[in-house]
Amino acid sequence: MTAAAPPWPKGLAIAAPASGAGKTTLTLGLLSAFRARGLAVQPFKNGPDYIDPAFHAAAAGRASFNLDGWAMDAGLLGALAGAARGADLVLFEGAMGLYDGPSDPGRAGRGASAEIARRFGWPVVLALDVKGQGQSAAATALGFAHHPEAPAMAGVILNNVASPRHEAMIRAEMERLGIAVFGALPRRADLALPERHLGLVQAEEQAGLAATLDRLGAFVAEHVDLDALLSAATSGPAPEEGAWPCPPAQRIALARDAAFSFAYPHMLAGWRRAGAEIVPFSPLADEAPDASADLVWLPGGYPELHAGRLAAATTFLEGLRAFAAQKPVHGECGGYMVLGTALVDAEGISHPMAGLLGLVTSYEKRRLHLGYRRASLCAPMPGQAPGAVLWGHEFHYSTILAQPDAPLAEVRDAGGRVVAETGSVRGLVSGSFFHLIAD
Repeated sequence: MTAAAPPWPKGLAIAAPASGAGKTTLTLGLLSAFRARGLAVQPFKNGPDYIDPAFHAAAAGRASFNLDGWAMDAGLLGALAGAARGADLVLFEGAMGLYDGPSDPGRAGRGASAEIARRFGWPVVLALDVKGQGQSAAATALGFAHHPEAPAMAGVILNNVASPRHEAMIRAEMERLGIAVFGALPRRADLALPERHLGLVQAEEQAGLAATLDRLGAFVAEHVDLDALLSAATSGPAPEEGAWPCPPAQRIALARDAAFSFAYPHMLAGWRRAGAEIVPFSPLADEAPDASADLVWLPGGYPELHAGRLAAATTFLEGLRAFAAQKPVHGECGGYMVLGTALVDAEGISHPMAGLLGLVTSYEKRRLHLGYRRASLCAPMPGQAPGAVLWGHEFHYSTILAQPDAPLAEVRDAGGRVVAETGSVRGLVSGSFFHLIAD
């Protein structure tokens, strides 16, 4: 007799009118507060974000996965959402504003947080930064609730509240307009998480993160009605679950340290689910990849902040070159930069890299490259044949000074426009500035 599947839990979507409203801080506080109550909480993150899920996992004690309606099809979305089975509650953190996403649809939508909330039946809790406004905050919430594509709206949590009088003023107007207020967070600059140019300083780099998360949880529990939030949580029917990502090789040497950390949790989980073995190594610790592996994969990260150390890591570089002479090597974004000939840092100093590709990149004159990418392969890369279509995104500040090798792919943005960052291939070595989300 087949055992019954674990139950599909209720959930909430934590969203906002815009970036910077406090979604991540609120989500982390809620995860910590509910975990302190003994609840198993499954976190998710909307869109292409490889930093926040690590904080989610630290706060929840449970792996967090990205749900991306632009890059993922319905089957993959269902598979990843299915990771919530057996949890007591789902908390899904949105990206940017609730309705923000590309104008042109992708595989299962435009990538907006509202679409994911509607798909899985998670009511929205809107985080409202009320600094500098009073009753107008209620007008913002009312507009979001009555948008023609609105998911169910549970209510709001106020952030950056200046005083009890400020809170009372806003609560009264919310009540008049029929909008539930689950809590009001006073201003607390000491609870802000440190940031750098691609977002929050990574979870693994923050000493004392566990204590910070405990303080966040206690702060949120003090100012938010957790019982009311639990009562507001709902879900739609359990999703139909498709396939997880397939591994590009059986035994994968994966660079993993502060310079190479932008690996999506759903990709690594999919590889492991299919039986692949992941063998981590640290280039910053001057470790060479395992020579017995079938593939070396260099994820994105912050090589521009560690260029001098990487250039001096002779054991890593020589081991990588020896591996590439016999077996495939692939790099994404920061990993692609390290496969190149040189990396110019913020001070204009050129550091020699692996030299497995002719790529030369510069971080001296920063320019943001950001957006979804759809890549049609012109050449093979690990796990993919020429002609394959890959879905991902690009997010970096580096400029290409030279890219002389054969292109890996024709790459287009979400609107179908060709971009110059084609990636490169030379022999068994390939790389690209786009981060793979799904194929």
